[in-house]
Amino acid sequence: MSGAVTLVSPRETSAEPRPARGTKFRPEIQGLRSLAVLMVVTYHIWFGRVSGGVDIFLLISAFLMTLQFVGRFERGSQMALIKHWLHLFRRLLPAAAVVIVATLAASYFLLPRTRFPDVVAQSWASLFYVENRVLQAEAVDYYAGDHALASPLQHFWSLSIQGQVFILWPLIFAGAAFLARRYNLRYRALLSYIFAAIFLASLTFSIYYTATNQSQAYFDTGARLWEFALGTLLALFLPGLSFLSQSVRVVLGWVGVLAMVSCGFILDVEGAFPGFVALWPTLAASCVILAGQTNSRWGVDRILSAGPLVRLGDNSYALYLWHWPVLVLALAWSGKEHAGWLSGSLIIAVSLGLAFLTTRFVEKPWRSWAWPEVRRRRAALAVALCLAVVAVPLTGVQLQQHFQAQAVMAESQRNNPGALALVPGFVSAADSDAPILPLPEQLKNDWSSLGNRCSGDLEPEDRSLRSSCSQNTAPDKPAKTVLVLGDSHAQQWLAAIDAVGKKNGWRVYSILRAGCRYTIAAQGRSIPCDTFNAAVTEEVTDNPPDAIITVGTVAAVSSPAEKLSPGLEATAKFWTGKHVEMVAIRDNPRFNFNIAECVANKGIESPDCERAERDVLAAKSPLAPLHGRVPGLSFVDMTDLICDGKTCPGVVGNTFVYKDNNHLTRTYVASMSPVFGQRLAESTGWM
Repeated sequence: MSGAVTLVSPRETSAEPRPARGTKFRPEIQGLRSLAVLMVVTYHIWFGRVSGGVDIFLLISAFLMTLQFVGRFERGSQMALIKHWLHLFRRLLPAAAVVIVATLAASYFLLPRTRFPDVVAQSWASLFYVENRVLQAEAVDYYAGDHALASPLQHFWSLSIQGQVFILWPLIFAGAAFLARRYNLRYRALLSYIFAAIFLASLTFSIYYTATNQSQAYFDTGARLWEFALGTLLALFLPGLSFLSQSVRVVLGWVGVLAMVSCGFILDVEGAFPGFVALWPTLAASCVILAGQTNSRWGVDRILSAGPLVRLGDNSYALYLWHWPVLVLALAWSGKEHAGWLSGSLIIAVSLGLAFLTTRFVEKPWRSWAWPEVRRRRAALAVALCLAVVAVPLTGVQLQQHFQAQAVMAESQRNNPGALALVPGFVSAADSDAPILPLPEQLKNDWSSLGNRCSGDLEPEDRSLRSSCSQNTAPDKPAKTVLVLGDSHAQQWLAAIDAVGKKNGWRVYSILRAGCRYTIAAQGRSIPCDTFNAAVTEEVTDNPPDAIITVGTVAAVSSPAEKLSPGLEATAKFWTGKHVEMVAIRDNPRFNFNIAECVANKGIESPDCERAERDVLAAKSPLAPLHGRVPGLSFVDMTDLICDGKTCPGVVGNTFVYKDNNHLTRTYVASMSPVFGQRLAESTGWM
């Protein structure tokens, strides 16, 4: 996770080139912004930590925006929201577009091809200010979150939240202005009530969400609104606090700065924010703003108003935009996990240089371009031009990937036999230079699914299970109904189970939850998993299938390499006692590195991209002792089509076996379906 910088351009109150009439430029706030961006950059690069600077920027951006809109109302000016938004995004998008396109191009050459689809997807998300939503989904995505490295565009999550609030806040200001004029209400008082309510509601939600699901809450707009609301309340109440003495303001300023700087060291920002703990940096920044210009030789504002900090503020937006992709791409190029003091200093220097060039040759010329300011249509055209700068190359990349995939798939039956290459007697007819499938760009999404939400009698009565239930397209009178239960390692077998089911006229459906191995008894590993499994058991008891398929062992990267899935025997006895047959599939090997990425970087023949079978699986299947002990319980072991008897490679039959460090690709599992069907028939006698 990374911090943020205010979207407000330097020396601007929100989108205005100067603070609203009646206010004056406050250099200490410009210096505060510079200090915050230095915190973000240095904490990221040198310390590998999150500083809390994001929260400071959210507060500052709302503070300045509030001054602007309150000033408009008090001068009797129109809110002019469309003009405001066009003006704002016309100034924000050029630098962002340059960084996105440059990052996209650099990622193509410096990052593994397996990671490039993420960069493409997040380029779109960053361009349209929804990156936080993408990361919020991936934060709880078991398949994406267990191995992926940081995206070079990850830092756009906070810019996305700010962009969303820069749409929402003006609507609130305008709505309050309408009510104030219509019913002769005091505008500042009305805003105070509105934003106090937002502050309390959002903070309460944030505390709850952070306690229950911090990884999602971190990126959630609703969980961050209170920080903006605090900035707005500060702007509204600031005139009433002018009675504070000089000495009090001097103390407030220093307390605020010291609390800001120490926040990232003292608090677990990445693991505890944005709950109540985030009050630390936001209240610290509030103290600095309250202190204002003390006119004291001992005031911290003398430092914050110093020329170097104020001038750095002119480049703060561009510096934030550049520092994260420069860091991520530099680490990818060097093969390091973290930057040292020397390499980190070089990364900071490069980021500062790029920020200066971007501000000098992109931001300032575009900001001073008067032509779009004449009419809204021209401003809209300027915004569209910025969007096109990114959209055109992104579309080109995606079209190229699509056509390449189509050409490769046309020859896949001959060139990419997959698991069949390990079947005794198989003779390959593949071209020697045929690409490996799935293409590296497709690996992330090469995941098995049944394609349809459960409906009819398969739709769970328990609403909490409906999003976890999917089914295949089955005949009107299926020969058998088969249910797949478990976690991601059960889900990956759907490609083979569904193929066998379609061949034999079965209705196949699944109820799955990432990270939750199915068992009838609570295991105590995870309360959400125990709750989910209990609901599944109740649901399936009320509407039982003919058979249940699950994964019966658990492979690991540490000793022991493989063990029986906890509670498997009791679960099998429970269901077979209800006349529901059960099939347990042996788990596949797991690795402590991304084996697909290893192959993409080092090639198929690299010994680094395989492991000895004895190191990743038990010498004898843990399922063996259960044979014959539970009538109605059958077993399928596909190990000999995943490993060659000695090693477990990353590529077999010109097909990626793994999509990451432990999940099989849909393409490879589908290539096993003929043999899987044979072994299932031999074990169960179903066919």
